[in-house]
Amino acid sequence: MTNEHIVRSFAQELQRLSNLITQMGGVAEAQVGSAIKAVARRDVALAAQVMQADTRLDEYEREIDTETIRLLALRQPMAQDLREIVSALKIASDLERIGDYAANVAKRSLALAQVPVVRPTAGIPRMGRLVEEILKDVLDAFIERDVEKAIGAWRRDEELDDLYTSLFREVLTYMMEDPRNITPCTHLLFMAKNLERIGDHATNIAETIHFLVVGGPLIMDRPKGDDSSFAVVQPDQTAP
Repeated sequence: MTNEHIVRSFAQELQRLSNLITQMGGVAEAQVGSAIKAVARRDVALAAQVMQADTRLDEYEREIDTETIRLLALRQPMAQDLREIVSALKIASDLERIGDYAANVAKRSLALAQVPVVRPTAGIPRMGRLVEEILKDVLDAFIERDVEKAIGAWRRDEELDDLYTSLFREVLTYMMEDPRNITPCTHLLFMAKNLERIGDHATNIAETIHFLVVGGPLIMDRPKGDDSSFAVVQPDQTAP
């Protein structure tokens, strides 16, 4: 086999790896969207589908792991080629975790659908829409190798954290108003945290894209607006 054929073959293998990441990203994006719809619509059947489909992302990750190990062993890549392979490995891991968190949201929605609607539930789709936008942008940035778009999505994680903190405080207040709200609101807190974690993994992907294209880490302080750990909600002293 000539060097030209070897180079062409390797390029095709790298493109296949990139295609696998793109396909996996599409599945993860669909999973997140469906999980959020399941919450908003109280759709038990859709939630069950999200939970069952999580295995598809696991299968993608295993296939990508196998392919990256094979390419590392046989091709001994360097520079840009090595970054392509390492980045695929890291992004696949983040996408798999995103799928897990989407499945967790769907699972919580099953329990939430069995109880009366509580007011803070509306905050979950609001957070979800932002998560979907961030995830779409980072996946588009990967396809286009667009560093600026990746950084734009990376910066929006702070906006997501602000939404999470706001919802966290609202849910705590609602729980204190009536003990009957504790069970549904606990599920809402877990859902919100899962969405916030999806945002974190999307941010990881944005940083990986920067490494892939530029060849170095993103040297900026990571945007963080989540101060829920310090949230204190005082009980209403005027309540009977």
